[in-house]
Amino acid sequence: MSTHHSILIVGGGTGGITVAARLANEGVRDIALIEPSETHYYQPLWTLVGGGVFPKEVTARRTADFVPDGVTWIRDAAESFDPEKNTVKTQGGETLTYDYLVVAMGLKLDWHEVKGLEGHVGKDGICSNYSYQTVDSTWRFIRDFKGGDALFTFPKGPIKCGGAPQKIMWLAEHYFERQGIRDRCRISFCTHGASIFGVEKYRRALEKLVEARGIEMRTAHTLVEVRPSAREAVFHKHDTDEEVVLHYDLIHVTPPQSPPEVLKRSPLVNDDGYVEVDKYSLQHLRYPNVFSLGDCSSLPTSKTGAAVRKEAPVLVENLLAHREGRALTARYNGYTSCPLVTGYGRLILAEFDYDGNPVESFPFDQAQERYSMYALKAYALPEMYWHGMLRGRM
Repeated sequence: MSTHHSILIVGGGTGGITVAARLANEGVRDIALIEPSETHYYQPLWTLVGGGVFPKEVTARRTADFVPDGVTWIRDAAESFDPEKNTVKTQGGETLTYDYLVVAMGLKLDWHEVKGLEGHVGKDGICSNYSYQTVDSTWRFIRDFKGGDALFTFPKGPIKCGGAPQKIMWLAEHYFERQGIRDRCRISFCTHGASIFGVEKYRRALEKLVEARGIEMRTAHTLVEVRPSAREAVFHKHDTDEEVVLHYDLIHVTPPQSPPEVLKRSPLVNDDGYVEVDKYSLQHLRYPNVFSLGDCSSLPTSKTGAAVRKEAPVLVENLLAHREGRALTARYNGYTSCPLVTGYGRLILAEFDYDGNPVESFPFDQAQERYSMYALKAYALPEMYWHGMLRGRM
């Protein structure tokens, strides 16, 4: 059996639901959304869950509550794409055809890429904020830490929220200070990258904090193995091509991440497995009736919900323009935001574009730690997300 829809959206996360809501608000009919999950998560708050500020349950809501009225929700997952025939097949065996396709499938977590990691997250001092199932173990290990070696890792390749691996480090460091055990803690940030942050203005501010708070920076360190029984973490130091083995009492692991396998094997992607779109219009480079946004797209910006908030209006405007035979004039400049939590009640709000230029929203230096920006992340942004962004209103 085959079912046709005017616009088919694959993925009901932040990007997919935001686009569906915006299209529905524009009066577009015959929209379908493919999404298997019954639960929608506000993942940006997992940093503060891992830091003991919120219970993880506040980040989860029913997907059904956010599928816009009039949008057909297909509770299934995509099995294959055939853009030459405008067709998507689902794992349940349904064949769906479309006039326009929007791909917003996010990234998957590749725990298996780190030898010894699977089955041990949440045990043996190993924790991670990167899944709903493991995020509460982070707070448990931080709360029970009595001193020793605490490692925080950043993997090779694009990840959800590039600032998150260091945010939990800053919270842990602040908590250890409050508990009076900071002098018994050796804290290391082990990153595949060459510095703690890619945008110069915020990098300089963060490097000052690294020095002031006694963080050991280990650049060019990629986690390749954990040995839970020995409490050892094995890194490949790629600038010297050597193996480095570090002891840990606590290790927060950010797993490698990549697009879903169904995308990687489809004709829609580039050599790296990301949906190949123009970075300004979000239109596919080879299939004009296909658009993509968010983490699974090839857009060369940080993969954050803040980026999706700016990408979605551009995508919707250009999709509707193409459908009506008009020129695609809406442009996305690469804007993204990273609210860098640097402790309890402390935050540096990084906002920047494709070229790494700061694009700040407030009339003060956002590279300075502020409580007001922490309150924005902790209390205002979640409300804006649930009641504004997912409703297509902002």
